[in-house]
Amino acid sequence: MSFKAYRVDSVEGRICGKIVALEMEDLPSGEVLIKAEYSSVNYKDALAATGAGKIMRHLPLTGGIDVAGTVQESTDARFKPGEPVLVTGYDLGVAHDGGYARYVRVPADWVVHRPAGMDAREAMAIGTAGFTAALSVVRLEQNGLRPEIGPVVVTGATGGVGSLAVEFLAGLGYAVTAVTGKADQTDYLKELGAREVLLRGTLDLGSRPLEKSLWAGAVDPVGGAMLAWLTRTMQQHGSIASSGLTGGIELHTTVMPFI
Repeated sequence: MSFKAYRVDSVEGRICGKIVALEMEDLPSGEVLIKAEYSSVNYKDALAATGAGKIMRHLPLTGGIDVAGTVQESTDARFKPGEPVLVTGYDLGVAHDGGYARYVRVPADWVVHRPAGMDAREAMAIGTAGFTAALSVVRLEQNGLRPEIGPVVVTGATGGVGSLAVEFLAGLGYAVTAVTGKADQTDYLKELGAREVLLRGTLDLGSRPLEKSLWAGAVDPVGGAMLAWLTRTMQQHGSIASSGLTGGIELHTTVMPFI
């Protein structure tokens, strides 16, 4: 049986992607075959599909770092045909054919039963970005963050991770400051629950090893200079959940914020 997939390959030294027809025997090994209903488009997917980042470990490869659908076949007792499931992370769409296909075969340990009442579209609307945002909040609270301690800042606030982090934190009662480069999205961020919106271009990131203490916690999917600024402006015992590199992979800081 043939099916369609979005396949990324290198053609004459250029990375390109297109819709192709695959056969079931083209799928990689794995205990669970999923009939895909939805996936999502993440920053990592864009880097992979355009060749802007060396994300995919071999080519050709089907893109998509997450997928939601129903079990078609399973040799693992934990999963039965017809059950709603999702996969996010691991090597999906990186070293293993990903979610941009009608059928996806993966190791059983990667598969998670979808929560009751959550359909595939909702699961992928939340997607890897929402999962990352939720884990960021959980980790901050494991480190002792509480609403009464002080404000929490979220960078890249209009992106997938950022916008969901703003909404999650505001829903938990935190005073959220959202940082964005998009002036026209201020109202949107306040609708999500941000009490304050800072425009990235107007920020004075400073250069001293330690700046004024501002934040009890931070969710940062940006990295680069923004993450360095956060290290210099955290309150004592504050913590940062760092998950991204849209602002760059280099981190220029000192030991001062950490001692």
